[in-house]
Amino acid sequence: MELKFSDGTRIAFDTIAVENEVADNMYQRSELDYLIYNDPIAYADLILNGDSEAYLKAVTEYKPLD
Repeated sequence: MELKFSDGTRIAFDTIAVENEVADNMYQRSELDYLIYNDPIAYADLILNGDSEAYLKAVTEYKPLD
């Protein structure tokens, strides 16, 4: 993913590396994938300014198989 700012500067994210670093399970990876494709601005804001681990724990529910 690459962002271009109004002043012409660019920043690139390696989304796979981000997932490997912050996502603990497939549900959290799925949430990040959803943001990448459906709300890339929110994804970039989360990675640059937010606490992505806390966000993922709040919005995903992990239920291991019994």
